[in-house]
Amino acid sequence: MDPPSLSLFMQASDRRLSLDTKTLIMGVLNVTPDSFSDGGRYNDPFLALDHAQHMVDEGADIIDVGGESTRPGAQPVEAQEEMQRLQPVLQALGARLTVPLSIDTRKAAVARMALDYGASIVNDVSALQYDADMVSVVKETRAGVIVMHMQGLPETMQQNPSYSDIVGETKDFLAKQCSFACDHGIPRENILLDPGFGFGKNVSHNLMLLAHLHELHDLGQPLVVGLSKKFFIGQVLDKPIPDRMMGTAAAVAVAVMNGANVIRVHDVEAMADVVKMTGAIRVFQTN
Repeated sequence: MDPPSLSLFMQASDRRLSLDTKTLIMGVLNVTPDSFSDGGRYNDPFLALDHAQHMVDEGADIIDVGGESTRPGAQPVEAQEEMQRLQPVLQALGARLTVPLSIDTRKAAVARMALDYGASIVNDVSALQYDADMVSVVKETRAGVIVMHMQGLPETMQQNPSYSDIVGETKDFLAKQCSFACDHGIPRENILLDPGFGFGKNVSHNLMLLAHLHELHDLGQPLVVGLSKKFFIGQVLDKPIPDRMMGTAAAVAVAVMNGANVIRVHDVEAMADVVKMTGAIRVFQTN
């Protein structure tokens, strides 16, 4: 099934990102000491800005900035600490970058601060459930929002996750939270959905969800997919995090073939090539 021709609404910069011509690349910028891939590397705002600009030069259409790790087993941090980590980095990025900024947070206060510094998307792994004020922040600022599926919380989500129907249950949850957002005044064109690969899912769950990703387009919303170096890729290949690029590339290619609209990655240049090549092939599959 072809993805619908929808656009991502960007009120903060008075522009829309078109999702109907290619799959966009979201580059990951972690401002945390404990993220599984690059924790602690970009806490300095100058290093963060340099890395973000480098990702843009490599083909990133969006930069996603996070100040709290949501890797399996990660412990939550207080909003104040998260804001202290993010504030100097967001200030530098907001003043210099030309591509949209996304803030990866579950906390309304953090999201509002990031939006004040020029972010235009809220990437909420809790799907607007963790902080009751988040939906109001998104509505008031008219930011884009990524609503993600997760079973449990980051600190416990990989402790024996269980589903009767991983695709159906993920689809039902995303439909429910999309309706929740719309009912609270967030325009439908501002909403993107993320099936949450690696968030409360074992290897089989992730593989099944990836193989049937196209079924989520029945929900009528663009899909964001984060597969970069995930644990299930390491399990399949029996490889550590630094050696998962080729496995990530294979998963990204399948996601693009199955209609992913945005791919969230660490290795932008390599994955931009995968996305471009797969997209060129997919044109002939869908025509």
